[in-house]
Amino acid sequence: MDSTDVQKHLMDVLTTIQAISGETCPTLDPTIKPAEELPKFNSKVWPVAAGMLGAALGKAIPPEVNIFVDDATKQALTIAQTVALVCTLVEQLNAQAAVAAA
Repeated sequence: MDSTDVQKHLMDVLTTIQAISGETCPTLDPTIKPAEELPKFNSKVWPVAAGMLGAALGKAIPPEVNIFVDDATKQALTIAQTVALVCTLVEQLNAQAAVAAA
């Protein structure tokens, strides 16, 4: 999965969610931490954003995976870190699908 495409789709999703929520959206760049820096972008919204991103990428992101906060450290992830996580996740899902198909 190309990280540039993932980043573009993620930024589109974040912008859309903020617009739908009636909230302002700062200029997005890879250093922004959506969980901390986007108004009202919280744990109730994160799964929706992950689902929208998965739909845009044509890959289902498992609902139990939080792509906006590190599970181990509980630290908010930057857009760049989220992109890297999603790329790794998609690679893992593709590998599992290949094994299942074999």
